[in-house]
Order: sequence, then structure tokens, then C-alpha cells
Amino acid sequence: MRKRTALFLLALSFTSFGTLCALRGAPMADLLVYRAEGAAVAHGTDLYGFTVTKWHLPATYPPFAAILFVPAVWLPLPVLKAAFLAGNALLLAVLVALSARLASRPLPPAPLCAATAAALWLEPVFQTLLFGQINLAVACLVLWDLTRPAGARARGLALGLATGIKLTPALFVVHLIVRGRKREAATAAAGCLATVLLGFLLLPAASTDFWTRRLYETGRVGKAWIVDNQSLRGLIARALHDPAPGPAWALPAAAVAVTGLVLAGRARQESHAVLLTAFTALLICPISWTHHWVWCVPLLAVLLAEGRTRTAALAALVFTARTIWLVPHEGALDLELPWWQQPLAAAYPLLPLGLLLSYDSMISRCPTLSTEQTGKPVCPSRRFRSARR
Repeated sequence: MRKRTALFLLALSFTSFGTLCALRGAPMADLLVYRAEGAAVAHGTDLYGFTVTKWHLPATYPPFAAILFVPAVWLPLPVLKAAFLAGNALLLAVLVALSARLASRPLPPAPLCAATAAALWLEPVFQTLLFGQINLAVACLVLWDLTRPAGARARGLALGLATGIKLTPALFVVHLIVRGRKREAATAAAGCLATVLLGFLLLPAASTDFWTRRLYETGRVGKAWIVDNQSLRGLIARALHDPAPGPAWALPAAAVAVTGLVLAGRARQESHAVLLTAFTALLICPISWTHHWVWCVPLLAVLLAEGRTRTAALAALVFTARTIWLVPHEGALDLELPWWQQPLAAAYPLLPLGLLLSYDSMISRCPTLSTEQTGKPVCPSRRFRSARR
């Protein structure tokens, strides 16, 4: 692809997005929460006692994240929104590049621009920019750290910092342990602990409040049963028409967590291990909003690099079709969906669950697949690809 064509596609894609934002008003509700968190830190007010926007959104991140949001207070809101849009656009290009590195297929500038232009229209990415979210920043920190060369200095630290910001990357620390990278896991844990200690040093009251109380109030984040939540808990709550499924969710989530981490530890390729851990985290987290699923970008990169075009096309369709917004979801209608609408309302978790089952099946048929580090025979690549399909 010619460079001019790729740049034209990139400009057209982001111009179209900017036009849609202007037409829709681009409230960027999550950015307003981040700004309010920074203001609470700067002015010494209660970090977890406020709500903002017409949706009454509270602060939900650890105090360390709120400290990082302080500079957001210094900018006028229109300037802040523009800066976040520009920053997320750049981070999307970085995530595409890191995804290609994960797939061992580095992209030249022209294909990188074209892939970034296309990735913008994946629903999780689109929503991340529309809400002013930090998902791309967190994913880039994690993926950059995990794909650094072996022996790189302080490998694992960026993962620890990402965990200190949003907690959900914590499962990647376990990922490092099951992959035998215990030194990196220790570095990541130390980095996360440093963010906690910094929070207690600068915001002792808020830190005590968060770690002893707010962390366990999942209801603060939102209603777990609405279609916006694409975790296993949301799927089961809607399927059972029960807003609090309890053990009906907890037991399958535990099984998925164990299965995903075991498969990640046994995976022959690091790219598969990373994706298994990422989607396991999204599945078992009590709430995984649609914009949390930006890991669809590295998923598509790995599938395309392996020549699995049909599976990649299916994944691209799932993450662009927006079926979750086609079903009734006003008020409590999310809990009243008939059986035939359930797959449409849970498209995101159903895709990795299917891939997880197929991967488990492939491992069973090829038990030596994960033994490349032991020096024992592994499945030939042709058998590997056919089993994966």
C-alpha cells in the first residue's frame, strides 16, 4: 500500500470520527470523572464522595490514578477533550504497532496507518475515544512491557504501574508467574505496591477508604446486568434474568480463571499466552464495559499473522457489528431479553469463550505443544494450524 493512500485513509477515518463527535456532542463522560478526581486531589476534597455528569458517575480508580489526573484540572475543558482525542488517536497507533510486534509481524508506516484507520471503527476502540477513557493507555503499558526483549531493564515495571492505575491488569502478574518469568512478576508486584504506598503517602484518608471499602463496592462502577457489561457475570445475569446471580456466576468465573491461566502457562507461543490472559481477565472481571475490550486489536493482529483469516473476519464482525446495542436495553429491559436475543447481547464474551474451548481442545489433542522450553518435541506447525482451525 502506498504511503499517500494510507495517510488519506487515516485522515478520512479520524475526520469522520471527529464529525460524528461534533454531531453527537461528545460528552466524554469518563474524562469528566477523571478531571473531577484530579480536582479532588488538588483541592483536598473527598475523592470518593462526589458524582458528576447526569449519570451521577463516581470515582472508581485507586488514589494513584487520581494523582495522575491532577494535570487535567489545569486545562479548559474543550482543550482537555481535544488533547484526550489526539492522545488516544496516537495511543491507538501505538497499540496497533505493539499488536503487530506481539504477532511477530512489525508493520511499516503505510500498513500501520491503514490498520490504525480501520481499528478506530472497532466498537471498543470507538467507545474508548468517545467516552474519553484510558483503556488504550493501560493496554499499551501492559503490551509494551510484555513484548520487550528478554533481559530488558526493569521489565515488568510498566505492568505494575498499569495495575496501580486500573487494577484489572493484575492478572498479568499471575501470567508472568505461570510463564516462568518470576523475576518480572516480582518487579511488577513491586511497581504496583509502590503506587499503593505513594497513594497512602499523599492521600492517606482516600487510600484507606478505597482499599478497605470502595474496592469491594462493585455497584459503584455500575449495574452489572446491563448489556454494556460484557463480562461473564453480565452474560449469566441476563441469561438467568437475575441481577445478582451469585454462585451461578462465581463458580463458572473461577473455572474460566483456572482454565485460562493453565492454558496460558502451557501455550507454545507467547502471543497466545498473552491473549488467553487478557480475555480471561475480561471474562472473570465483575464488570467489563464494552470499551474495556480494546484487546480485540492484538487478537486480530495475531489471527491475521497466523493466516486464520476466517476467524479474524468473524472477530472483526463481532467487534464492529454492535449487536449489543440492537437489543432492548432501556431501563430493566436488559434482564427481560428472550433466549434468541441473548447471543446478540453477549457477543464479546461468547467469542473468547469459543476460542478458549477450541484452544483447550487443541491442547488435549497435542499434549506436547507447550513443551518447547523443555526441549521435548512439539506439534508441527501444520498440525498446530489445522488443530486451531
